[in-house]
Amino acid sequence: MKLSLETRDLARARADMLVVGRHAGEARLSPALQALDGALDGLLSRVLVAERFDGKAGQSSHVYTNGRLAAPRVLVVGLGPKKEASAEAVRRAAAHGARRARDLGAVSAAMFLPGEGVPARQRAQAAAEGAILGAYRFDKYLKEKDGKALGAVAVVEPDRRQQALAREGVRLGEIWAQATCAARDLVNEPANVVTPTYLAGRAEEIARAGRLKVRVLERDDCATLGMGAFVGVARGSQEPPKFIHLTYAPRGRARKRVALIGKGITFDSGGLDLKTADGMLRMKDDMSGAAAVLAVFQALPRLRLPLEVHGLIAATENMPSGTAQRPGDIVRAMNGLTVEIGNTDAEGRLTLADALAYAAKEIEPDEMIDMATLTGAVVMALGLGLSGVLGSQDAITERVLAAADAAGERMWRLPLHEEYKDGLKSDVADLNNISSQRGGGAIVAALFMREFTGGIPWVHLDIAGTAFTEKELPLGPKGGTGVAVRTLLTYLMRLAGKR
Repeated sequence: MKLSLETRDLARARADMLVVGRHAGEARLSPALQALDGALDGLLSRVLVAERFDGKAGQSSHVYTNGRLAAPRVLVVGLGPKKEASAEAVRRAAAHGARRARDLGAVSAAMFLPGEGVPARQRAQAAAEGAILGAYRFDKYLKEKDGKALGAVAVVEPDRRQQALAREGVRLGEIWAQATCAARDLVNEPANVVTPTYLAGRAEEIARAGRLKVRVLERDDCATLGMGAFVGVARGSQEPPKFIHLTYAPRGRARKRVALIGKGITFDSGGLDLKTADGMLRMKDDMSGAAAVLAVFQALPRLRLPLEVHGLIAATENMPSGTAQRPGDIVRAMNGLTVEIGNTDAEGRLTLADALAYAAKEIEPDEMIDMATLTGAVVMALGLGLSGVLGSQDAITERVLAAADAAGERMWRLPLHEEYKDGLKSDVADLNNISSQRGGGAIVAALFMREFTGGIPWVHLDIAGTAFTEKELPLGPKGGTGVAVRTLLTYLMRLAGKR
């Protein structure tokens, strides 16, 4: 989709469809809608009354302009109550508008979505994000496609005083949304396509395109470095594991050095502790954290931030076989800690343990953030609408939560309750990879991983409930959501001193 800023007024905006927002509960049309209604001899207001359109979020109504405007059709979309105006309301209205415009056969659209009190840049960015995210589809493997595609969207900002800010908002929104869709594409691909080798190849493509550094370690390289936890998980699969290290470095001095670590289990059968058929069905999404990391690195060269950013992915399948890791095995992680394997289906924390230890030793970052579809426990605690956030220090954890809020991604902090660590004790190793105590599984997993951070400030995002959706959401269809990409980009922008 091509995005642009439209500086002309709505009546002169050229597109197949004008998409105009209306707040709920307004007795009169907004000035923008009044102008359009006047040009249409009151047709717009009559249709809105007849269809009982009241501006609720998710509502829409359209009319033909019969040559009275530059655009042949006008689509009015609900923004919700004005007192609840926000960038997220604009984002969702844009997504709904883009979907409806596409379904109605429009190839191009011009969007004017007011948000009371939302600054021009944030409003334009939200509209741009929503348009791309709402129109997203993954139909690569369908023989029969409907042929409908919204190819261009212009965000309308007729106020000259705000146009420079709005133009920057459109630029950032395009970067944010394209990166999110790139992550969605990776998650939606089947596991027979997205193997560890495929992820490594994608990392190399991103590095070439963005002039980044990339290093891919093979199984023997990882074993030489002492990554026994990661290599142990990989033992059951015929697919060779890959440890991926991407590096973005600014031209000048970096303000901070950050490591982003994504869980990269390209298919999780559970290993010898085999999942059920239903539990295994969606396990292609167990590399959603890795997809988020790759998507961020796709976007970074366009942002030119004064940060040194490292992306780490320990990519492997978790499969049963005659060579697979067994319950009761003991492995040694890169930082020297030994781990008893209490359950082979608690494999993500093992691969992340070595990735965190590698970051602490080889990169020595100022801070680390990992994202992983890690535990079913976080779904039990927070449901399917919130990602869990756990951190070793309040300052970095609160910054991540603030970035998530600004990005419109719902996250909730869980405590690192020290007493739960007792459940990770083993009689024969330094740690067990599962707890002997019931409950608190998301917290226990984070406590386990904290042992491998080397004391570096660290935040863990458990995205098990939010990485994949079985139903259409306001910002996208069924499938991979691309969660955490917008949060991470917003976080890095703020860390670089850009708001």
